[in-house]
Order: sequence, then structure tokens, then C-alpha cells
Amino acid sequence: MIVVGEWEIILRLVLSVLLGAVIGYNRSRHNKPAGLRTMALISLGSAAFTLIGIEAVIQLSMLQTGAESLTSGVSKMINLDSSRIIAGIVGGVGFLGAGAIIQSRGRVQGMTSAASIWVTSTIGVAVGLGLYVLATTITFIAFVVLILYFFFGQETDDETE
Repeated sequence: MIVVGEWEIILRLVLSVLLGAVIGYNRSRHNKPAGLRTMALISLGSAAFTLIGIEAVIQLSMLQTGAESLTSGVSKMINLDSSRIIAGIVGGVGFLGAGAIIQSRGRVQGMTSAASIWVTSTIGVAVGLGLYVLATTITFIAFVVLILYFFFGQETDDETE
């Protein structure tokens, strides 16, 4: 059965905070405005919205078809409804990212913070869907990208935040 238990929900929410905090830790270490708390909360919010969507579909299916045939149509409905929720998350997080981007004296600043916000929301969605390997892999790769820049990248006027 697809029903997500209470302990699984707690695990997903806690894991989303931890993985988001990994990205945020790197941003905080480099004194960026969107740091540990921001990234942890973005990841948590994305996971929570995803879980709410899954639960809403399960409840709707129970009302429409009865508890006996719960598993029959839930898989299709979760996939359809989850895609709409994910689209809403992407749009909402886009506004947060846009707020992180500043144009000052002909320079654009905050692009990496905006991209980090966006990637962190994908971590939350992946955890919310129970895709732990995917979420952990996204976190690892994003963290490596953020770290590698400071080893091999050079700050330019166009890239500073």
C-alpha cells in the first residue's frame, strides 16, 4: 500500500531539513544571505507540500472509491497530483530566487544563492516523495559544486554575490 506512515513522514521531514542544511551550511560559511536556516526551511517546505499532496490524494481516493480499493487508483492520482504540486513549488521557489538576485551598478549578484534555493527545493521534493538516494545524491553533487568553485574558481565582478 502507498499510504505513508507517521514515522515515515517524520523521517522525510527531518531528512529534508538535514539535507537542505548541508547546502545552507556552505552558503553560511561564505557569508551569503540565503544560508543554513533558509535552505533548511526551503527543503522542509518543499517536502511538506509534497507530503501534503500525497496525503490529499490518498484521502480523496478513499472518499471516492472506499477504503477497500484504496491502492487501485492511488498510484496514478499521486503521480498526477504530485506533478501539479511540484510545479507550484517550482513557481513559488522561483519568486524566492528572484528576490535573492540583485542588480547593483550594472552587476548582477545573487545568482548562486538563487540557484542554491532552487536546487534545495528539489531536495525537499525528492525526500517528500521518498526518493532518498536521489535526494542524497543531489545534495552531494550540489555541495561539491559549491565547494569546488572556491578551490578552482576565481571571483569576478560578474559572479560575486
